[in-house]
Amino acid sequence: MPIETVMIDALDGVQLRADLARVDPADGAAAGVVLTHPHPLYGGDRFNPIVDALFGLLPTAGLTTIRFDFRGVNESGGTHDDGDSERLDVVAAIELLDFVQPDAPVWLVGYSFGALVALNVVDPRVAGWIAIAPPLAAFPGRILADTDHRPKLLLVPQHDQYSPPETTATIVEPWAATEMRVVESCDHFLVGRVQPIAETVVEALVDGLRRRRR
Repeated sequence: MPIETVMIDALDGVQLRADLARVDPADGAAAGVVLTHPHPLYGGDRFNPIVDALFGLLPTAGLTTIRFDFRGVNESGGTHDDGDSERLDVVAAIELLDFVQPDAPVWLVGYSFGALVALNVVDPRVAGWIAIAPPLAAFPGRILADTDHRPKLLLVPQHDQYSPPETTATIVEPWAATEMRVVESCDHFLVGRVQPIAETVVEALVDGLRRRRR
């Protein structure tokens, strides 16, 4: 799948480095996916192994996919903003997908810090969210998607150091349209579980698209 490396513009003028894997509608493109990476202050960027595995796998399932570096990371402009202005970065990626595939549903898929940022973007073009190891207990506070009617899937590591399954389940119990699955035999860093998690995400997105068509 050809990969285009581009610069995208956030609403506040910050430019972000991004990679786009475009699936031609003639080849069965059904939706778009925005991938968001882990915490940049701890080495997270768009080349994180989980993000990289997803970026390689999602286009093979007919999903046009974009990954990008949050502001202040690598060649992206701006400075880290604790997840606040980073929401504008996600919207910039949505804008690009909307340009590439007008009116196609867009899913937000984030890992760790990226999951928290994604869950706080409730753009009307978003079809749903998949949050991988969201550190909800470590970063308490309101999540904007919590009462949203659109589907949310949380993949929570069995031994997550920052938000273990029991704690996460309590936090999300009042959320709307939310499913939580425990990822066995791993901690927050998902060593040894990268490919199975990527495959789970693809299966969930394909299933979600199938249900939307009914």
